[in-house]
This record gives sequence, structure tokens and C-alpha cells, in this order.
Amino acid sequence: MLTIEIDEKSGFCFGVVKAIAKAEEELAKGEKLYCLGDIVHNGQEVKRLEALGLITIDHEQFARLHNVKVLLRAHGEPPSTYETARKNNITLIDASCPVVLHLQSRIKKAFESNPESQIIIYGKKGHAEVNGLVGQTGGKAIVVENEEDMNNLDLSKDTYLFSQTTKSLEGFKNLTEKISRNYPAGKNFESFDTICRQVSNRIPNITTFAEKNDIVIFVSGKKSSNGRELFEHCKKINTDTYFISSPEELRDLKIDPTKKTGICGATSTPRWLMEAVAEELAKSQEPRTKNQDQEPKTKN
Repeated sequence: MLTIEIDEKSGFCFGVVKAIAKAEEELAKGEKLYCLGDIVHNGQEVKRLEALGLITIDHEQFARLHNVKVLLRAHGEPPSTYETARKNNITLIDASCPVVLHLQSRIKKAFESNPESQIIIYGKKGHAEVNGLVGQTGGKAIVVENEEDMNNLDLSKDTYLFSQTTKSLEGFKNLTEKISRNYPAGKNFESFDTICRQVSNRIPNITTFAEKNDIVIFVSGKKSSNGRELFEHCKKINTDTYFISSPEELRDLKIDPTKKTGICGATSTPRWLMEAVAEELAKSQEPRTKNQDQEPKTKN
């Protein structure tokens, strides 16, 4: 018989919980509400909120709006977004994560205190949070996503290294060591560990969860960078780990009902979606009835 366990520590981080709660609160008033970008990197949750009336827009559409309400998601926004809102009389429902806002403030302070310095952000290029962080430096910060990007650094400048809040702690430490080894004497290099511990602590938890289950179903939106990193780590621990975004995708998997199966997800994965996957998985393993097994009779 199939044994299914849902990871109790998977699911929304507090920043996403806050953003969704604000959206639901505003939508309950019956007024039109726009959201600048997907409220969370999970297509299933985005569809759920859009069914309640949330209208997802991009930055080009945002710039054309006037006299409306727009929700800012947990990822945070650059100063230019707030300026556009001021000019167009847009009421902002700011659901930016407090951890991200604090990081934005630190980067801005470091840049303004030493404008000739070099600000490095360890993160994913083009990610919404990273765009907001780069915006604190007027677009001058350098985003380092991999070792090749280190070729873009100017080692003759004082340098401050920060990190996107959802990046790997191990990756940040490795980058810090590599830059530090190459830095010339007489120049100032400082690194600041700005990774959210609620996110980084998912790694040891997901390690334990992957080890104790025979099969792991990892549920996440395809756009989630956090989901991709957690999945890859999970896959290293347990090779029988499978990535899906919806219950329907279970149909492509062959799950052995004699093995213990665990279901977990990213910080952007809603609990209800993991439960739906568990329900679908259990349903797929139910024994077929006699009538279901019989071939339909044709009339003569």
C-alpha cells in the first residue's frame, strides 16, 4: 500500500504569506486590483488569485496605468517603480518582504557612502528581487550568477558583496572566498551574508526529508529559482526525486506503490497544491473496480 507524507516545513515563506494575505484582503473589498508581476512564482496559485479578480501586469503596462491600485509582490521593486506610481497617481499596496526591504536599504547606504565603490550582487540575472536590488545603485551594481561573471569585476575598486535573499548559502561562501583570494592588498573588500535564513534552512530540512523517503515528488512552479535550487539539492540526496508543477503531471510518472513517497516544495509552493498532489497520487493507486476493468460491450 502506498505511504504518502507531505513535508510540514515546505511551502510559503512568511514574505509570500504576507503578500497573498494582502491581495486577498484587497480583493475582498470588490475593487479592481492589479499586481506588478506574478505575485508568486507558482502558476497554480497565480490562477487561483486571478479567479478572485487579481490582474497580473508587467512593467510596461504599469507605466500606462493611472488612478488605480497596484500590489507590489514580496520580491521588492526599484525606486523607479515608486516614482512611476507617484507620477501616475497609482495607489501602491506594498507587500514587499521586510527582509528584502532591509537588504535594499543596506545596498543603497553602501553605494551612497562610497559612490566610486563596486557593488556586487550574487543572484540570478533578471530576477525580480535582483532588479530591485540593482535599482538601489542606479543600475550600477554588478550581478554575479556564476564564476564566468567574475571576469566583469574591477579589482582596483573598493568592493561590497551582497546576496539575493533566496540564493544558496554554500554558493555565497564559495564566491566570497574566490573574490577574496584575488583581491589586491590595499583595497577594501567586504562581503555581507544577506541570505534569508527561513529560505537557507530549507536545505538541511529537505536533506532529511529526501533521505527518509524512497521517492520524492517535488512540487514547484517552473519560474521559481528557489524551487529549482531546492529540487537539484533534493535530487542529489535522493535520485528518485521528480519535479512537477501540477497534480496532472503525476500521470507521466510510474510510482511504485510499495515505496514510501514524500511530497515537498519550494518557498513559493502553496500547501493546498501539495495536498492536491497527495490526493491525486492516492487516487491513482486505488484498485480498479470490476466494472472499470471490464471492456465496454458493443451493441449488435
